[in-house]
Amino acid sequence: MPLDNRKKQVLSAIVDDYVSTYEPVGSKSLIERHNFTVSSATLRNEMAELERLGYIEKPHTSAGRIPSDLGYREYVDSLMRYDDLSEGERQEIESRILESVDDITELIRSATDTLSERTGFVSLYMSPRLHKSFLKQLKMLMIEPGKALVVIVLSAGVVKDKIVRIPNFLTGEQIMKISDTVEQSLTGKPLDEITLVTVASSMKDSDIPEALLNQIVYEAYTAIKQADSLNIYLEGENKMLQLPDFGELHKARNLLDSLSNDGMVAGYVNELNPAEERNDDSFMIRIGQEITLDGLQDCSFITTTYKIGDDITGNIGIIGPKRMSYSKVISQINFVRKTLNDKIKKITE
Repeated sequence: MPLDNRKKQVLSAIVDDYVSTYEPVGSKSLIERHNFTVSSATLRNEMAELERLGYIEKPHTSAGRIPSDLGYREYVDSLMRYDDLSEGERQEIESRILESVDDITELIRSATDTLSERTGFVSLYMSPRLHKSFLKQLKMLMIEPGKALVVIVLSAGVVKDKIVRIPNFLTGEQIMKISDTVEQSLTGKPLDEITLVTVASSMKDSDIPEALLNQIVYEAYTAIKQADSLNIYLEGENKMLQLPDFGELHKARNLLDSLSNDGMVAGYVNELNPAEERNDDSFMIRIGQEITLDGLQDCSFITTTYKIGDDITGNIGIIGPKRMSYSKVISQINFVRKTLNDKIKKITE
């Protein structure tokens, strides 16, 4: 059932007041804080109807009302007005991000840290989906007998490394020769086209015995494919514990238990919001019971995408309480994303 204008105004006022005060909202406080020209009795009737429709609910210990998940959803989809950041806020965000070194991974992490500091919530980034990126360089460097460091440089400007096991009696010179051969054969190939067969084919003329070569082939292949693995970085978990929303022990414990399983969070974000399927300026917002991860039903997810070149994308965003200033948070995420994209573009040009 669509809400009429007065019910929309009442719901919007309840959300705004509850976000700012963390106190259930009554008709008297609505009249005191907002320019309603109707009586308290009329407002109580409107609130009763909003409660009947499921947009607000009554806590057990108060006569006031708070937004339900449906109420927050209506607010985000239809009632919210976006806040513009002040010039000072813009400059502070830019200075934090742009002072980062010209390394894409560290740049994205800096942007994520900035989001957590600005919002007071948990911030996150998902590593870019690199399957459309192609191999630029591959180096294998002997660390000690039996161990080598594989360094992979991708067209997206991302550098990945992995320590791998190799036969104990191979020399550093042999390892370098193998890596040069693989690099010459696979440079320019997209990651999603590199298979175990293609890596093996690149080494077919090696003078190393096949049994030993197979181990190196497998280790080189796994290092290359690992470069496309999805990773998630979370920052600011402790900030959430300072909020009254998680003051109860069971809520704090559920929150930390869920966030400690970053693999589950990464899988959820990836399935819910595959970055390559989103528009550049779109946001994914999930509120309360819309989140299917146990322990996060008192939270909201807001994520969007960043870009590396034309085809490679990842996610940044926040996990915060349902009771947040959505317009302010989205404005901050939007500006962080724009600043991040501009900086990445300069690095990769």
